[in-house]
Amino acid sequence: MRVALGQFAVSTSWEENLATCRSLIERARKGGARLVVLPEGIMARDATDPDHILHTAQPLEGPFVTGLLAETAGIMLVFCVNVPNGQGRFHNTLVVMQDGEIVARYVKLHLYDAFAMQESRLIAPGNELPPVLSFDGVKIGFMTCYDVRFPELARHLALSGAGILVVPAAWLRGPGKERHWELMLAARALENTCFVLGAGECGPQNIGNSMVVDPLGTVIAARSAQPGLIIETLDLAFLAKARRDLPVLQNRRFEAPRLSSVS
Repeated sequence: MRVALGQFAVSTSWEENLATCRSLIERARKGGARLVVLPEGIMARDATDPDHILHTAQPLEGPFVTGLLAETAGIMLVFCVNVPNGQGRFHNTLVVMQDGEIVARYVKLHLYDAFAMQESRLIAPGNELPPVLSFDGVKIGFMTCYDVRFPELARHLALSGAGILVVPAAWLRGPGKERHWELMLAARALENTCFVLGAGECGPQNIGNSMVVDPLGTVIAARSAQPGLIIETLDLAFLAKARRDLPVLQNRRFEAPRLSSVS
């Protein structure tokens, strides 16, 4: 499967960001990609004003999301946007599009209340596990940014059949944070024998560092902090071989993880 991961610095203008997304999708399509992954929070962002989403968030029926539908003929597109929840906060919503339709959505479970940040001030968490979708002969599972620090979620997706884990992100800069990102993606890949695709926003606060990790934990493609596009071919035969050689999903002695009750 040919995949593409696009990263860019999200601006304060949703119209400008929509144009950037369209350009990345077109480049990915020309490169033969069937699965295109963009970062988290791509509708609008202002590093100097954390409350900017209060003024720029849109429902899924709004012009930003619907403006991308026409770009998805023949591909699967994955990204995250902030969507008003009708109660004064927002849902960090992962959207999956295919052939002009929204085929799945997932509200981020784990909010980034860590390293002196408090995402829960503006964002409300989801209460449902993310989907697993079949596409081009492989099952794909989805997580959002901070979710990758929680191995139970990736294990649930793998046990649900996922061979590819897709992770849109806006991973904040900080001491050791680039290393955390790479370690978490590689760990989730290796412990579940999955390909992992992490697409990162690369503005002034975030690291970029989009990467593709194979089922044995090796980074096979990566970018630094600059805007750009990764196009890579995933060898699904290698996925099958890795699972034969390293049958950790079959050898495990623990029950499948499940979501705890809502607090």
